[in-house]
Amino acid sequence: MPWVEPGTEVRARRGVRLDDLAGLCASPAASSAGFVTARDYHRAYREKKTTPEAVADAVLASIRDSNQGRTPALRAIIACYEEDVRRQAHSSSERWRRGQPLSCLDGVPVAIKDELDQVPYPTTVGTRVFGAQPALADATPVARMRAAGALLVGKANMHEMGLGVTGMNPHTGFCRNPWDPERATGGSSSGPAAAIAAGLVPIALGADGGGSIRIPAALCGVVGLKPTFGRVSERGAFPVCWSVAHVGPLGATAQDCALAYAVCAGPDAQDPVAANGPPVSLEPLTGDISGLRLGVYRAWFQDAAPEVVRVCEQMLGFLEKRGFLVRPIEIPDLEPLRVAHAITIVTEVASTLEPVYVRGQHRSLSAETRISIALGRTLTGRDYLQAQRIRSETIAHFRRIFEDVDMVITPTAACLAPPIRPQALGHGESDLVTLSALMRFILAPNFAGLPAISFPAGFAASGLPVGLQAIGPWWQEHRLLQLAQAAEPAIERRQPAIFYRPLPA
Repeated sequence: MPWVEPGTEVRARRGVRLDDLAGLCASPAASSAGFVTARDYHRAYREKKTTPEAVADAVLASIRDSNQGRTPALRAIIACYEEDVRRQAHSSSERWRRGQPLSCLDGVPVAIKDELDQVPYPTTVGTRVFGAQPALADATPVARMRAAGALLVGKANMHEMGLGVTGMNPHTGFCRNPWDPERATGGSSSGPAAAIAAGLVPIALGADGGGSIRIPAALCGVVGLKPTFGRVSERGAFPVCWSVAHVGPLGATAQDCALAYAVCAGPDAQDPVAANGPPVSLEPLTGDISGLRLGVYRAWFQDAAPEVVRVCEQMLGFLEKRGFLVRPIEIPDLEPLRVAHAITIVTEVASTLEPVYVRGQHRSLSAETRISIALGRTLTGRDYLQAQRIRSETIAHFRRIFEDVDMVITPTAACLAPPIRPQALGHGESDLVTLSALMRFILAPNFAGLPAISFPAGFAASGLPVGLQAIGPWWQEHRLLQLAQAAEPAIERRQPAIFYRPLPA
């Protein structure tokens, strides 16, 4: 089985030195209500309370139980090579014994969405038509996590081809929401969000072409960051929808998300889109950012389920009390934006899948995916071009908006985690009503390349989590992470119904 030892070649191409993470990992974090954070693992190793090898055994046992020991199975992690995980853990334990960890993430369990190449796993993109051979090299973000010593525990589930936002996949198994296993996780980064919420890992890497990081983060009660377009390299990510796709981190807390972002972000000469960019900021999360202007388009903000609006309004009120300034704004042309994004993403995915249709393998795709691709194959070059004209107008709108406010605030999703219908278990489903509610607030950042974050806002009366979204100007990820950190004291974090604790209390 191939093995890649953490090394220096990848580190040399990074925008942030691994040594710079120490201060971020040592900074105080808000209560995580029993969730095990990267900082908790780091402290346990530093104080010699446990080892990465012992943690690996516990994580592997938890993954096995989550998939084989319960009904229905969680299906957050869909591929886990135990020999590979134990070999990584042994190397990490040796580094800790020598007092030479690679970073404060050395030995910290991390899951990778099955849209990113990771040696020695195949990359299936949630399908039956890709991933016949193992990846020959890590995707750049994965390589950077490995160079930091992260314990890569396996590939996380996803909605097929990223073409859906529920996480319901008839091929790899429906990823269940740890808060209520009869409900969806959101997608397409379903496995990363569920793995964090269930305590299997504190950090995961996902990908977001139309809310695919932020929606599952909201529905699973974790933090998810979609960086600026080009901030994190896409080299080694499957080319699903290249002009709206973003690789980014999910974490149990804002601090976990920030650590993963700091490791993964920065220039990559092998990705032309990510070859340049301003320096990655590591401003302390504890810095005072009160006084920032939060823009709210009320007509849009309130276009959600009453329980979602109630929880998000409460969080907005808390932020006002913390010194943030809430300002009314308007965002024009949201409906043309929605249509143009849909045209863009289905056209690009249809182009990616054209060889599958030529080879006659398309019948192996789910019915939901084939419906979306049928639409993409009917669109013309004129349709795509017109969509890009609307993209230019969208970028211009947000340039003007950010002259008056520092961030735009919305709910992340307009509904709570939807129930999994029994009739969908065999083949999946195409539910445009739910799709619209889940995607209502998240398209502009993908289409305009803006950074956006989803962080926990509180809980509905049913106990399901609700997420709040902040959209920032280009390259201002650190401000979004600071806002998510500032919001954490507002709510009492709870443990979901399905929860594991690989690190002893």
